[in-house]
Amino acid sequence: MRLKNILDSFSDFNFNNLSMNQQQEDYKSKYLDLYEKVKNERGEGSKKVSILEDVDFELELIHKDDVNVSYILKLFARYRDAKGSDKENISNIINGNTKLRSKKELIEKFINENLMKINDSESVEAEFDKFWNQERVKAFDNLCEEENLHKDEVKNVVDTYLYDERKPLNDDIVKTLLVKPKLLQRKKIVPRVLQKIISFVEKFYES
Repeated sequence: MRLKNILDSFSDFNFNNLSMNQQQEDYKSKYLDLYEKVKNERGEGSKKVSILEDVDFELELIHKDDVNVSYILKLFARYRDAKGSDKENISNIINGNTKLRSKKELIEKFINENLMKINDSESVEAEFDKFWNQERVKAFDNLCEEENLHKDEVKNVVDTYLYDERKPLNDDIVKTLLVKPKLLQRKKIVPRVLQKIISFVEKFYES
């Protein structure tokens, strides 16, 4: 996979240069499925024991810096009228990219509900930005309502997380709670809220 990521930048690259084939390369999405499963099982309070605990995932092997939301939107603008394999290949790109997987549902929602209504392909990114901001506000409001959080404090936690690039502390999360839980309740509530905030940032802010 390391060699493939290097060779892939050359226009004359093809899979005949490698011992792996294109079908094997598509196993990236399965690799990421397994990674996410193990990550969840390794979470706080988990009592599960698995041989997968000994697996170190090399996610940098399947990450490509040139594949982001903007890149995907340009592909869909180009292949708006495409059928079958073209759209399936783009879906595989999303599934095989660590940063895009959390955004897959929203990207597909935009494609299904908005993309075909845009006449000018040059406007795709601007329309997507507008759609993305609306979805971000909606998700933020839903998060605060579901967990009974103080919006200003959540915004402070998100802003600090983005600026410092470090996971929020438990005390930071406690400040977001409108109703302060008892100690035993806190052990369940704080990790849950923390993970939801991290997931929110990964989905809406990380490109």
